[in-house]
Amino acid sequence: MPMKSRGRVITWSPSVTLVPTRACFNRCAYCSFREPLPVATGPTPSPMPLLDDAAASEQLARRPQAAEVLLLSGEVAPHSPQRPSWFAGLMRLSRLALRGGRLPHTNAGPLGLREMAQLGRLNPSMGLMLEGLGPAYAALHRQAPSKVLEVRLQQLEQAGRLGIPFTTGLLLGVGETRADRHEALELLALLHATWGHLQEVILQPFRPDGEAAAPLGAAEAAPLLELIAEARQILPAEVHLQLPPNLWPRDLLLDAIAAGIDDLGGLDTEDVINPAYPQPGPAALAELLGSAGWELRPRLCVHPRWIPWLPATLRTAVEAAAQRLPLDG
Repeated sequence: MPMKSRGRVITWSPSVTLVPTRACFNRCAYCSFREPLPVATGPTPSPMPLLDDAAASEQLARRPQAAEVLLLSGEVAPHSPQRPSWFAGLMRLSRLALRGGRLPHTNAGPLGLREMAQLGRLNPSMGLMLEGLGPAYAALHRQAPSKVLEVRLQQLEQAGRLGIPFTTGLLLGVGETRADRHEALELLALLHATWGHLQEVILQPFRPDGEAAAPLGAAEAAPLLELIAEARQILPAEVHLQLPPNLWPRDLLLDAIAAGIDDLGGLDTEDVINPAYPQPGPAALAELLGSAGWELRPRLCVHPRWIPWLPATLRTAVEAAAQRLPLDG
């Protein structure tokens, strides 16, 4: 079946990533981002190692054209005594981004209802990967309490109830079956049909890090191209399909776009989760896409369809950021 057409435009977000902390109570089997949480040695909790304003401002200054500030954090257990200071750090960095004319987009794991509502007043969009469902994911997440499927689905529904423009996605190639992938897409389509808040679904190939790092091969990409086409048919046309270009073969990027990809996500100078896979620059991507008649166009972290959902103060910030949106990164 032909893909649902969006014209000849592929979008991307000029982005800078701030990591409030790498400390995380999950122990996902594949993760090279995580650092262990500090262990309390007395009656008071050990302080969280949080990014301070000075260091954050220095990082922001190095990416003056980045409109999106991705707050990508390790997670703290819901009832941990360290959680209040961790959450306060997310709020502080969100305000710092807004004061500088940037738009924060927080991806920090599952949040309580009040936490998500508070961040939703400062973040034009937020995100949480579903990752997937089935035995392969359960095995990888045995020591990751927040990766339980029911917890992730509850978070996606909670974001919908709060009216927060949301990004989610699937981590692909970890041993899941085609049926697992199809069921996950159907679940996302149902959530969006109920709440209408899923602005993006990321289809992310899993790649090993460190010494095991290796580009995605054509044989591995072939079933993912079929999945992209399937996702485009299952998900409503307004839901953007995103692919991280540093995790995909450059010579097959046009094939992925032909299958249904229409967004390349937030592009910083590096990928802090997958540092072994260099980010392509927007100029190189624009040249490649232009050779096939596609236009690469920058966007904000919140897509235009969802801007009317935002509180008035955030709409004002979004409108100002749109005026400063760069033509390149």
